[in-house]
Amino acid sequence: RMEKFEKEFIAQTGVKLIVGKGGMGPLTEAGCREHKAVHAIFPGGCAVVAATQVEEIERAEWLDLGMPETLWVNRVKEFGPLIISIDTQGNNLIEKNKAEFNAKKASIVARIHQQVGFIK
Repeated sequence: RMEKFEKEFIAQTGVKLIVGKGGMGPLTEAGCREHKAVHAIFPGGCAVVAATQVEEIERAEWLDLGMPETLWVNRVKEFGPLIISIDTQGNNLIEKNKAEFNAKKASIVARIHQQVGFIK
């Protein structure tokens, strides 16, 4: 949902690290490349680990956008593990992996279908 705002957000705030929960697209890639920022994600299943590292919620901005879009400013300790999903060059790990996996998918599904015919 936030992809359409990320490039402008990075430009206007000067933020250097954005932590999200999923992959982002070309606007975030461009924002990271142009402003030398990174986008990071937690590995699947680590939300509880992340939550335990928040020492204090210092403030919340844009509450009128609703809880998912609110900007939470947190003080954290030993925050991680994180995966850099978009680096300062705009390289997008999630999109790269999607392309690689999709290139392999058809042949793998065909092999599985030969053995288990009811899977389409």
